[in-house]
Amino acid sequence: MTGAFISFEGGDGAGKSTQIKILAERLRAAGREIVQTREPGGSDGGEAIRSLIVKGDKDRWSALTEALLMYASRRDHLETKILPALAKGSVVITDRFADSSMAYQGVAGGAGADKLEALHQLVVGDHDPDLTLILDAPAEDGLQRADASNGETRFEEKGAAFQRSVRDAFLEIARRAPERCVVIDARGTIDAVAARVEEAVKQRLPALFA
Repeated sequence: MTGAFISFEGGDGAGKSTQIKILAERLRAAGREIVQTREPGGSDGGEAIRSLIVKGDKDRWSALTEALLMYASRRDHLETKILPALAKGSVVITDRFADSSMAYQGVAGGAGADKLEALHQLVVGDHDPDLTLILDAPAEDGLQRADASNGETRFEEKGAAFQRSVRDAFLEIARRAPERCVVIDARGTIDAVAARVEEAVKQRLPALFA
């Protein structure tokens, strides 16, 4: 079997972690080897950088500094986890990837899309996901559901206006890359959203359930 690379994107509190777990279980039941991971993080080096990005005062970094940290983490993640797993034929499912950097730092944070695109070409190159599922819900809904128990609240603390800008950025990313991205309505019950996710994967990557 050939590997496949799936990313889940969306604002904070959109339900990505829950839907990744459900999809991973369903793909394992279909006989696929699954590697679940996340960004920032996912590798030893990436996790070391993660705590710098998601904890502390919301203004501790400029958007460009955040982006540089994100892409340093991403390169280690690719080299040590994602690409080796794909080479073995595994399905890699990541909670966030490069679209988050564009949405959070490039657009909402104001670092600039041109700078993020240059970083992307340098670090990611042609290793974009095969499929990106963008879980979409009103920013206010996501902020109400976001988990603050782990102290990783820097981006939630940026407020609703920032999160609305993030949401708009994700929708624009999907508009510009329809061959890769599918927008999933993240409102409703967990089961209803999971059904939408599964249908999107079956349509775009039917071999995964064959």
